[in-house]
Amino acid sequence: MNCLICKSGTLREATNTYFANLKYGYVIIENVPCLKCDQCGEVIYSASVMEKIDNMLEQMQKITSRIFIVDYANAA
Repeated sequence: MNCLICKSGTLREATNTYFANLKYGYVIIENVPCLKCDQCGEVIYSASVMEKIDNMLEQMQKITSRIFIVDYANAA
């Protein structure tokens, strides 16, 4: 599949680190499955992955802290 941004790269299965700056703090989720362009580095997450990330963020909002670092494989 060609990259939607640079049009010349190829999207390949990979993992990436997801960052979120939320009103209650910062969240870093490591090893998130994605498609990543081998040319420009653009990252695309599937709808199912984004749904799991949204669920994780909702759960983390209940915990008071400033920084969360989560491994996707262990939390999803």
